[in-house]
Amino acid sequence: MDAMMGFQRASWEQGVAGQALLEAGERDAAIALARASLIYVNQDGVVAAQGGSTTDPLMLGDCLWWSARRTGDPELVKAADNMLQFALSVAPRAADGTPFHQASSQEMWADGSFTTPPFLAAAGRPDEAVAQLLGVHRRLWDADKKLMHHRWSEKKQSLVGPAFWGGGNGWTAAAFARVIRSLPADRTADREQLAAMLKELLDGCLAHQRPDGLFYNEVDNPSSFVETNLAAMLAYAIYESVRGGWLPESYLARADQMRAAVRAKVDQFGFVQGVAGAPQFDRPGGSAEGQAFFILMEGAARKAGRPTPAH
Repeated sequence: MDAMMGFQRASWEQGVAGQALLEAGERDAAIALARASLIYVNQDGVVAAQGGSTTDPLMLGDCLWWSARRTGDPELVKAADNMLQFALSVAPRAADGTPFHQASSQEMWADGSFTTPPFLAAAGRPDEAVAQLLGVHRRLWDADKKLMHHRWSEKKQSLVGPAFWGGGNGWTAAAFARVIRSLPADRTADREQLAAMLKELLDGCLAHQRPDGLFYNEVDNPSSFVETNLAAMLAYAIYESVRGGWLPESYLARADQMRAAVRAKVDQFGFVQGVAGAPQFDRPGGSAEGQAFFILMEGAARKAGRPTPAH
């Protein structure tokens, strides 16, 4: 956690850091991070807007929404309400209502699964959350590979980033878990549909898992580098989903293997080594999101009652 907070952070990194603090039970730190994000406001009134794409700041949404309601602070409440309205109606989007991850180029990215949908679900807007998650999924999903491509151009109506980037698949798996857990109890059909889609994605990724528990940066491409973060992302999604009851316990052994592999990559200073490294994410290194997903994975594992792996 200290290592995560030491990184200089762009909008999406601030957001996933806030989510990690929130889920780890570090409530004062989560509120402080949400408040610190108020100084970066874009022309649409969206906070945490420091670099990144059009919807990247919305990765802070859950943390911001919770912090606003926890504290009642007027500035946080205003920021959370503005962010919700941006997600619902202001963000540039395709004809079917799916927001562009990159508005200038009218692109959807797999990363976008983790921006607006989980926030909308946590904010009590399940219809919109499910619709936006499915909008990203149907553009980028490869039914044969059971993997997510990285980038889609709405202008060209074609893929412009066809690789099966590990991070994009991890963002999507984690987003499914977060949306499902936030659905109202009576949304049985939605829960079953999303759980089946998550299971397919997990199976697609796990088919390419290396013997050491990790994955290639491009999931199906052994010539790409070995990276750490997808394992943490998938383990998080599995622990949350098994604990929630929408994924079979048989997946726990694979999550435990991934967790042990990720823990083995933590150095003496607390940095998770070998993730797709900031700032370009095109080689092994370190990143705030790599730290955040370690924290998310560990919190989910403990809530699921999994023993800590022996060193």
